[in-house]
Amino acid sequence: MSDNSEDTKPVACTVKPPVYLQIGDAKTDSVHSGVCVVDASLPFGKPVNIEEITFKNYYTAYVTVRLLRRNPAQDAPAKWSTAVRDLPLMENPHTERGSQDYYSVHRAQMQVEPDHVVCVRLILRQPSSAWLTFSLDEIKIFPHVELDPEKEVSDWLSDLTLVDQHPDVEGLPDPQTVSSSIQQMWALTEVMQTNQTTASIGRFDVDGCYDINLLSLT
Repeated sequence: MSDNSEDTKPVACTVKPPVYLQIGDAKTDSVHSGVCVVDASLPFGKPVNIEEITFKNYYTAYVTVRLLRRNPAQDAPAKWSTAVRDLPLMENPHTERGSQDYYSVHRAQMQVEPDHVVCVRLILRQPSSAWLTFSLDEIKIFPHVELDPEKEVSDWLSDLTLVDQHPDVEGLPDPQTVSSSIQQMWALTEVMQTNQTTASIGRFDVDGCYDINLLSLT
């Protein structure tokens, strides 16, 4: 089952009891032909654009999906169209595999656009005589929903994980204190560079002469 069907509720529809096609006289011969028809009628006057059809299998080997569609642009009777033909539900009609699994028929699998549908007809086939009966249970029809592009972007942004931009500063000095100290050192350096002279001053040189008192005898 797709994500869309998990977020969207199924359409309220009326699933009619299965009708088994009989071989010979239905009153005197109870042998089934291996073909069964199940109709799911949608609300009257409310055609549905279908996204997905889901169901639980019960020993049906193949299913064909037909749609009764009405063209809203034309005042004409609704027409039947085959959307999916003979979709296999069991790996082998004579064995159990797949006989009671859940299945879904998605919009993308259908040969016609499942829009403006007023009725869904499921034609079931079971060619094996190993099973006394076969059908489909829990039939659900999910509508197609056009998503708003702005909502898609909003949902995408809301799914992003917010990352904490503040690093772990435990054990480090206060940034403001460090910044203040650096500024003081920079100001002191500027003052020293400004007051620095380029003249060479000798150790005992005073106005170009040596002061005798500054000299020491060895």
